[in-house]
Amino acid sequence: MFDYLYGKVVGVYSSYVVIDVNNIGFKVFTPNPYVFEEGHEEKIYLYNHIREDENTLYGFKKEEERELFLKLINVKGLGPKLALPILATGSVDGIKDAINRENILYLKKFPKIGEKVAKQIILDLKGKVESKGEFVNTEDELYQVLLSLGYKANDINNVIKQVNKDNPIELQVKEALKLLLR
Repeated sequence: MFDYLYGKVVGVYSSYVVIDVNNIGFKVFTPNPYVFEEGHEEKIYLYNHIREDENTLYGFKKEEERELFLKLINVKGLGPKLALPILATGSVDGIKDAINRENILYLKKFPKIGEKVAKQIILDLKGKVESKGEFVNTEDELYQVLLSLGYKANDINNVIKQVNKDNPIELQVKEALKLLLR
């Protein structure tokens, strides 16, 4: 079992990075590949998913992301391919807070997560994940969503100031995307 890889990032793609460790290129699927910079040495915490027809590496910038990922993939009906987008579009503390507060609406905003799966996540993980007990700052959440879509930090910072913070996050993202496409 691998715990982490430390090497040079030689490729950043839409859903994965390639990291060179002693001239061996490892393809590692990550929630947000754009947090890794090509040409820099990085430490990526790993989960090795092995099935009879699959051997896939999933990587995370922080250990707490990996720990939440491991808990999510143990939820009935939720595998790595559904858990990864949850971490890509939500913050670790926000997800934990939503689970502990039984916030189904927050969990349903993630791709391919319906009410049934959201309830199952809460049922399986409530009380098993510690949150800081704070609500997620939607501005930070909006920033992370736009960053995960590949927009540059400077562009995001300029647009975030113009977005109506009273709207739900989905409307904030739509508004921000309209402003970014101008």
